[in-house]
Amino acid sequence: MTSSYGLNGRAALVTGGTRGIGLEVARQLADAGALVCVTARGREDVRRVAGELGGIGLAGSVADPDHPRAAVDLVLREFGRLDVLVNNAATNEPYGPLMEVDPDAWHEAFTVNVEAPLRLVREAWRAWLREHGGSVVNVCTEGAAHVGPNVGAYGTSKAALLHLTQQLAGELAPRVRVNSVSPGLVRTEMARFVWEQGPVELPLGRIGEPEDVARAVVWLASDAAGWITGADLLVDGGTRVRAARPGGYAVHDRLRSSAPRPS
Repeated sequence: MTSSYGLNGRAALVTGGTRGIGLEVARQLADAGALVCVTARGREDVRRVAGELGGIGLAGSVADPDHPRAAVDLVLREFGRLDVLVNNAATNEPYGPLMEVDPDAWHEAFTVNVEAPLRLVREAWRAWLREHGGSVVNVCTEGAAHVGPNVGAYGTSKAALLHLTQQLAGELAPRVRVNSVSPGLVRTEMARFVWEQGPVELPLGRIGEPEDVARAVVWLASDAAGWITGADLLVDGGTRVRAARPGGYAVHDRLRSSAPRPS
């Protein structure tokens, strides 16, 4: 059972909340006593997860300009409040060298990974957070801080989300705290094409699990992190300090040799 951290009775909205990190975040928030709304593209998945958590859900894509307002309106209508927003939904496409990236696919990556979180924060701010306060946590990536093969669009869009996090933290303080969590390699469907090829050597001995990242997200969203805003919490199993150990980084070899499965 997750410590409540003062989340009991609060209302939370989690995008991409039916699998991977988002699902585990939603579960841990519910375990802490929060009222949870999940959004994702799959209608049946949304219905199933909402039922399991005793919460609510909305099927749709965060890339849809109408989705943010619909999600916020649903939470306020059903829960009467909105205290926590977790922007987790993301895409890791297009995959490949930037010189070969289709412009429409590049724009879609920024629509999902950057514009959608901004729209959601804006809707939540206008409808509730401006008057009542709350917390926003954006899920970024360890890769936003450096370059890697074939993931230029993903890394660049997530670097933009990292900057957006800090900009919003400055603009929305003191009523709203805005932070981010940057996972390393985690055992999710989106990263399956990397981890399914075998073990990856990291200083802490294993790749991450969704619950490793979810604990960080829930903590940042809670009163336990009440004096923290504009921060990025790195949850990467020591990925960034691997250079102190012998050998290369197997993940980069895998990024060069394989591509993600279409979602």
